[in-house]
Amino acid sequence: MTLAPPRASGRPLIETRPLRHPDVSDPGTMAKRGWWLVAMNLLLPGSAQVLAGNRRLGRFGLGATLIAWFLAIVALGLALFARPVLLWITIGGGFFSAAVLTIVQVLIVGYVVLWIVLTFDALRLVRLVKVPGLSRMAIPVVALVLLGLVGGGAAYAATAVGSVRNTLGSIFGQSGPSVEPSDGYYNILLLGADSGDGRDSMRFDSISVVSVNAETGAVTITGIPRELPNAPFSEGSPMQELYPNGFEGHSSSTCGWNGWMNHVRNAAEVCREDGGAGLYPDAVAHGSDPGIEATKDAAEGVLGIEIPYYVFVDMHGFAELVDALGGVEIDVTERLPKGGPPEGWTGTDVNEWAIGWIEPGTQRMNGDTAQWYARSRYTTSDWDRMKRQRELQEAILAQFTPQTVLTRFNEVAAAGTALISTDLPSDKLPEFFDLMLKAKEQQVTSIELTPDFGVDEHEPDYRSIHDLIATSLHPPTQTPSPAP
Repeated sequence: MTLAPPRASGRPLIETRPLRHPDVSDPGTMAKRGWWLVAMNLLLPGSAQVLAGNRRLGRFGLGATLIAWFLAIVALGLALFARPVLLWITIGGGFFSAAVLTIVQVLIVGYVVLWIVLTFDALRLVRLVKVPGLSRMAIPVVALVLLGLVGGGAAYAATAVGSVRNTLGSIFGQSGPSVEPSDGYYNILLLGADSGDGRDSMRFDSISVVSVNAETGAVTITGIPRELPNAPFSEGSPMQELYPNGFEGHSSSTCGWNGWMNHVRNAAEVCREDGGAGLYPDAVAHGSDPGIEATKDAAEGVLGIEIPYYVFVDMHGFAELVDALGGVEIDVTERLPKGGPPEGWTGTDVNEWAIGWIEPGTQRMNGDTAQWYARSRYTTSDWDRMKRQRELQEAILAQFTPQTVLTRFNEVAAAGTALISTDLPSDKLPEFFDLMLKAKEQQVTSIELTPDFGVDEHEPDYRSIHDLIATSLHPPTQTPSPAP
């Protein structure tokens, strides 16, 4: 037992603060004190120093801890009761959101460093040489394991915050103007192809329009065949002036094209000396390019709806996203080859070039298999391929659960930067996030502009297609029968 300095009367007092002034000759007291200091450092970093060490360091650590708790509680409150505000602060505020995320990342890293300092200081205060037996080994081991767990979790949070900032900056660095829903829907052109060096003549392998109900989040995906002929362009489009009777083919020894939907980019951008800048001078500044804007105008003319935004999906990045999500489950109905024939191939035996096969049955596909499932067309039709692409889109949407995204966040974010380019404005992200959550609770409606839906593949009736889309997006309400 340690005695305090004597009073003026000369009588010593029994020390009542064993954490600061322990009886070092009592092994039991020193062991209990050591465990208390480790527990306090874990539950309330800084409190161990306030009670047993450097009070200035302890107050700083305790203050930082309380501020961290306060900010966490505020964030939790916003997530529960004001989610749009939290989403705008973190992802929808453009430069402001990037600054906020940077500050949060710096604060997390700074707090981790502080917690490391406090942990080693707490071990110093334990006075391990005075701790008996097993506790002398166990206390530092437990303290360092806890440091690794908590510090590792905080470090992961810091990298996740950085991933959000980098992903948003990479994908949404440039965007088109923010617009309100058209007839109650946000319509987005979804394009898929291989990008990269040497793909200046790239044609889109997959063309569809995603229509999201701005109130309910209900999703309708309309597939447009890539070989759809003579597409009309929307009113006011610069391409309509060039092709008033619908998109036409053009023969040339240097740069010709068919009158198909996926050749619009050639006519609007690739085969023009100005790269399409004269047709769409603002495209690049808004995160798009003339070929994509012309394809938007063609899709608007085909469907009879306004399409302000696009999302381009790189097929190699698509495979990375599927892998990042842990794969997707698909029910395969027919055997499909992986790979494609060499240029000029005229044979009939697919085994000559197939690099593998996708077998029938329910299977969980990795990214490579999913990519070939979406693209394979040599033993099947373009119509079947469009259906498979829609299956994959729905499977990926279903896989985007909060649990999957949280546990694989960095992988999903990294895949996103390789996967997507878009002109979606960042200030729409909070609204689209909420709509995506609503969409997950509903069945996706699919429309394919194929003979199965009454569309003539050679001479499509575009007025009938307009009526089909209008009826699908705005089904007539049932008039109740009058009571007898």
